[in-house]
Amino acid sequence: MPHRVLVPLAEGFEEIEAITIVDVLRRAGAVVTLASLGALSVRGAHGIEVRADKSLAEVDAAAVDMLVLPGGQPGSRNLAADARVLELVRSMCARGKTVAAICAAPTVLAEAGVLENVTVTSYPGVLTKFGSARIEPDQRVVRSGAIVTSQGVGTALEFALELAAECSGKAHADELARAMIVRR
Repeated sequence: MPHRVLVPLAEGFEEIEAITIVDVLRRAGAVVTLASLGALSVRGAHGIEVRADKSLAEVDAAAVDMLVLPGGQPGSRNLAADARVLELVRSMCARGKTVAAICAAPTVLAEAGVLENVTVTSYPGVLTKFGSARIEPDQRVVRSGAIVTSQGVGTALEFALELAAECSGKAHADELARAMIVRR
């Protein structure tokens, strides 16, 4: 059965990160749902509008295997300010499901209170916002148990391929990387 992945979109999301995540995970065979916090049309940080598949209110959280949060500003702040997103992060972590965040989006995980003694990386400008988390500022992608974090736009493919390996296996993720001409 394919992995069911939820990617919430908030106004001001980072377009490259969001689209890269969706594209690579769909190539890996995952069923990816883009969910808006409000209206289905969501404007990214650079003015690109993306139409979500459904609103977050329509998502059956119990059926989600992986939650992936794109970064960007004010997108990450908007995700962190949404009580539904914070509860979803807590619920997924409590169930041992993968929760992934890139760029500034690991701040959403901090706001949800799930980073105690977790190793993370993020966009350099927000590295001071993680409380008791262990920071790996030079690592492009960090997996710490079921939490995966990454630095930003320049690491989006590596991040997505790490998640693809979970969805369809390392061999298939390596095959995808070769087909996309990504050095790993």
